[in-house]
Amino acid sequence: MRGTTPEEQIESERAAKLRPQDTAEGRRAALTVLVLVAGTILLAFVRPRMAGTIAVFAAIILMIMLHELGHFVMAKRAGMKVTEFFLGFGPRVWSIRRGETEYGVKAIPAGGYVRIIGMSSAEEVDPADEERTYRAKPYRHRLGVAVAGSTMHFIIAAVLLFIVLAAVGTPSRPAVVAQIVPDSPAQNSDFRVGDRIVAVNGNPVKDWDDVPGYVEAHGESDLVFTVVREGTGERLNVNLRPKKVVGEDGREVPRVGIGASNKLDYNTVPVPTAIGRTVTDMPKFMWETLKALGGIFSPNGLENYSELLQGKENANQNNRLMSPVGVAKVAGDAVESGWFFVLMLLFSINIFVGIFNLVPLLPLDGGHVAIATYEKIASKIKGRRVQVDVARLMPITAAVLAVLVIMGLTALYLDIVRPVS
Repeated sequence: MRGTTPEEQIESERAAKLRPQDTAEGRRAALTVLVLVAGTILLAFVRPRMAGTIAVFAAIILMIMLHELGHFVMAKRAGMKVTEFFLGFGPRVWSIRRGETEYGVKAIPAGGYVRIIGMSSAEEVDPADEERTYRAKPYRHRLGVAVAGSTMHFIIAAVLLFIVLAAVGTPSRPAVVAQIVPDSPAQNSDFRVGDRIVAVNGNPVKDWDDVPGYVEAHGESDLVFTVVREGTGERLNVNLRPKKVVGEDGREVPRVGIGASNKLDYNTVPVPTAIGRTVTDMPKFMWETLKALGGIFSPNGLENYSELLQGKENANQNNRLMSPVGVAKVAGDAVESGWFFVLMLLFSINIFVGIFNLVPLLPLDGGHVAIATYEKIASKIKGRRVQVDVARLMPITAAVLAVLVIMGLTALYLDIVRPVS
C-alpha cells in the first residue's frame, strides 16, 4: 500500500494510453516470465518433489494478493481513489484498466501493491480528487485501510488452522514400542516390540510424548508400565527401573530404553470444537510469534545472529529470519511430511507477516497506523486538523529499509551456508 508522486501519476497516465505489453520493455518482460513459467512447469515434472514446493510458493503469492486485496477493498469502501493494483514489481508484463484503476502483473512476483492517492500530506494530487485522498478521510477509514492487509493474513491463518483441526488432523505419535535398545532396562524386562503403552504408574498415556515426561519425573525409581500386547490384546504390567544416560544436550536423564515408531496418527475434532479451538488458539500463536519476533531483535537475539554469521557452532540457528531460499527448503520438507506440515507452515507465515507488518514504522502498514493515530490524538488535543509531515520521517523510513535489506541479505547467506534444519 502506497501513495503516488506526480512523476508516478504521469507514468500511470502514460501507461493507460499505451499498454505495456505493446512496448519493447513489456514484450521482453512477458517473454522472460513465459520462459520462467515454462521452466517451472518442466522442473515440476522432472522433480516431483519440487512441484509441492512450487505450489507452496504459489500459495504465498496468493496470500500477498489477498493482503493487497484487503487494502483495495477497504479503500474502495471508504471512497478513496485507487489508481493501481499490481502483482509483483519491476517491468509491467500485462495490465488492463477498469474505470480509474489499472490492474496488472509485473515481472518479479516478490510482492504486490495497491496505489492509493494522497497517502501523505506531501503528495500532490488533482484538487478535484482531494476529497477522495487517503489523507482526507476520517480516522476510522484510514485505520481500516492500514490494518486491512494484516487482517487478511489473520483471516487466512484462522481458516488454515480450522482446516487443520477439522479436516487434516493434528499429529500425535502412538505410544507403541517400535524398538528396544540393547543393554537397557527394557531389554531385560517383559517389553516386546509392538506393545502399546496405556499407562505408567496408573497415569493414562495418550501418546508417546507422555512417556518421557513420566520417566524423567520419577528419576531412577521403579516404574510400572501397563501395556496391551500386539496380536493377543492381552493387558499386562511391565516392571523396570530407568537408568540414567547422557542425552544429546549433555545432561544425564533417566531412560528405559524403548523407542517410538516414526508413524504419526492424525486426529481431527468436530467442527464446533474446531471453531472454538481456532478462536482460542489464534491469540496464543500470535503472542508466541510476537515474543519470537521480539527475541530476534533483542540484545541476546542480535548477539546470537552475530554468532551465526561468524559460524559459531553453539549459536541457535532456528532463532532467525529466513530468506526465500530457506523457505523453499522448509517448504520442501513440509511437502514430504504431509498436509499438516504444509498448512501449518502457511499458517505460521501468515501469522508472522501479519504481526511484522503492524510494526509502527514506515514503510510497513503499522507506520500508517501510527501516523493516523497520532494525527487523531493531536487533532483532538489541539482542536484543529493536524497532519504529519512524512518528509521528516524519510530518514527513519530509509533506516528501516536498510535494516530490512541487510537482514534479507544476511538471511540469504545463512540459508545457503547454514540452512535451518
